[in-house]
Amino acid sequence: MLDSRSQLLLKTLVERYIADGEPVGSRLLSKSPGLDLSPATIRNVMADLEEMGFIASPHTSAGRIPTVRGYRLFVDTLLTTRSLEQETLQQLSGNLQVDQPQRLIAAASHLLSDLTRFAGVVVSPRRKSAAFRHMEFLPLSEKRILLIIVTPEGDVQNRILLVNRVYSPAELTAASNFLNQHYAGVAIDDIQPRIREEVRQLRENVTALMTAAMEAGTQAITESSEQYVITGERNLLASHDLSSNMQRLRELFELFERKTVLLQLLDQSSHAEGVQIFIGSESGISSLDECSVVTAPYEVEGQVVGTLGVIGPTRMAYERVIPIVEITAKLLSSALSGRH
Repeated sequence: MLDSRSQLLLKTLVERYIADGEPVGSRLLSKSPGLDLSPATIRNVMADLEEMGFIASPHTSAGRIPTVRGYRLFVDTLLTTRSLEQETLQQLSGNLQVDQPQRLIAAASHLLSDLTRFAGVVVSPRRKSAAFRHMEFLPLSEKRILLIIVTPEGDVQNRILLVNRVYSPAELTAASNFLNQHYAGVAIDDIQPRIREEVRQLRENVTALMTAAMEAGTQAITESSEQYVITGERNLLASHDLSSNMQRLRELFELFERKTVLLQLLDQSSHAEGVQIFIGSESGISSLDECSVVTAPYEVEGQVVGTLGVIGPTRMAYERVIPIVEITAKLLSSALSGRH
């Protein structure tokens, strides 16, 4: 799409803007080493880049800044990533040797934040299949039943079941006992095909209750496992690019608290190979319009189980952030798989 001259000028402009945070003018570009072009030629090329949507002029400034499209071309075709410093590599490998998986997840999030000075996020490993340790039914009203689910990790989840008939306390107790005796610790996916046959040991009319309990249990346990650890949100307050718009910053922190929308974005990355980068509006989340999200999936024994990444302003040092995210994902995969 762009000739080599235009590509070089765009690359130089993006690098200068990332480094300085100020709109870049033709005069400044003409002094850049390796860009042997006259100011007039630079102005003409910049006009073409602006017309194609790669750069834009903020307000009345004479300089230009990259657009989302300009950043995307830069990241995809013009960027040269840097090898990480030995000190950074040692810090990463030295802090990802913890035995407990949950502590590893937290450690990875802290490292991503500390090394980039942005927000680090790690989605906890997904369970291969939902199971429960204990279930109990409690009557709330005639056709509303409280289902209490205890996960294998000891988390307690509550769900309200809407049923079509009234169940007696004795029926609810019998149903609870039956589930706990026969299915505790068994993957819910494996329970559902068996339940219609085996439930004949009870009265046939509790089948609907059992089926509703399995569906609610799957949802509750899956939701409890789909959590993420986010660290360093306060680093974003120090970013002039973000802190200058307090309304957008508030929306961003609300996004971190809600979790569900961000989890959906991070889940996209778990289905892709290698580093994924969402720049500004590419995420489809308005709160992230002035941010970039750099992510990578991580594995346990060759199976993708989660995603980690960095959330920061679009004006970030991609050449450094990308290898930090990539290497952290590889080291976390090795640590969780027991390889050192």
